[in-house]
Amino acid sequence: MDKLTIDTPEQVHLEFVLAGIGSRFMAALLDTLVEVGIALVVSLIALAFAATPLTSGSPTWILAILIFVFFLIMWGYYAIFETLWKGQTPGKRWAGIRVIKESGRPINAYEAIARNFVRFVDYLPGFYGVGVITMLLNHKNRRLGDFVAGTLVVHETSDGEVAPFFNTISATNDVIFPQAANLTLQEAELVEAFLLRRLDMAPAIRRESAERIAAMLSNRLAISPDMRPADTEAFLELIVTEFRNRAKYR
Repeated sequence: MDKLTIDTPEQVHLEFVLAGIGSRFMAALLDTLVEVGIALVVSLIALAFAATPLTSGSPTWILAILIFVFFLIMWGYYAIFETLWKGQTPGKRWAGIRVIKESGRPINAYEAIARNFVRFVDYLPGFYGVGVITMLLNHKNRRLGDFVAGTLVVHETSDGEVAPFFNTISATNDVIFPQAANLTLQEAELVEAFLLRRLDMAPAIRRESAERIAAMLSNRLAISPDMRPADTEAFLELIVTEFRNRAKYR
């Protein structure tokens, strides 16, 4: 497996497994089948509509609208799903892969639209010929759309793997930090990413990363050092647990 380590601005090391051509091909195959299914349904609806007396004299308009709808299905399908599902389409979810930014962060609508805007170039001369060649020529398996949007496709971890390992929180479960409500979702995801991967880090890097994140959050949330548990990782566990326990983030 091709592994990629990303150093975040907070000096936290995130490790991902890059998705290869095989898994991306399977995802694209399923997504294509879904697109074809949607197109067939739309075509049947258009034919039924064209057969009605009200529209029997305007086949050109119906054809023009149908072509436009096909265009939206072909190019909007990926952009819409990747925006709403944080980098996944039905095919990618089935294949267990996801699109992320080069920084390791989730993509937004801009990246989703940008990477799919040049999909037609990757598709040439047929079923991602250019895209496959481009992926073979770079070590991060990126197609042209990924270069344009600054994205990567990585393997999704299983539910068991994504559950943060909390080994100190039970000793400090009487401590509550209401300031955690002011965390951003990106900050919470950063803390969870560290907690997920800390067991794979060298001890020195693990301590340094925990201290950097804790100091950043303490400064932003106005939490003085004497309010924090002596164990820095316990502090991070408490902060992210309080954040996730609040109803609007469940």
